[in-house]
Amino acid sequence: MAFNTDLMENIQFVSAFSAGTDINSDADGDWVSLKGFDGCLVIFHKAVGTAGDDPSIALNQATAVAGTGSKALTFNHIYHKIGGTGLTGVGTFTKIDLTTATADLDLVSVNGVDLLSDINECIFVVNVRASDLDVDNNFDCLQLFIEGDDMGSACLASAYYLLYNCRYAGNPVPSAIAD
Repeated sequence: MAFNTDLMENIQFVSAFSAGTDINSDADGDWVSLKGFDGCLVIFHKAVGTAGDDPSIALNQATAVAGTGSKALTFNHIYHKIGGTGLTGVGTFTKIDLTTATADLDLVSVNGVDLLSDINECIFVVNVRASDLDVDNNFDCLQLFIEGDDMGSACLASAYYLLYNCRYAGNPVPSAIAD
């Protein structure tokens, strides 16, 4: 990122799914294109929930924002902030390097540690670089998918994509929801 440009001229922020989405059923995030960006932070925020209701985070990649040729995208680390009834006292993210890369991470237990993601308010972030996608086969689009099968009770959540290092910085920043 050039230091002589405004941050808002180097990033794009897109809603994956609406705030207040009940993840008791599947939540398909919108697709975003990384063609004009070096990477994307996938940000998932869930409210306090019910014991035993652990969400599962999955990432998909495609060759177009319509989901063309969709297939799983593996990742090997995740960042989190987890707080009892709120996140106001949680100042830093914790990074977890996954024992095994995955395309679908059930948050009930990560590397054998219960994160208590079922009962607590949580923010999870996955950093996806454009080069992590199958670029040799023209994959440049990304989607977050939350599996609702593990959720027995209603639980509200929101998710966002923060695309960074715009390759064509300026005002306006290129869209990430168009091919």
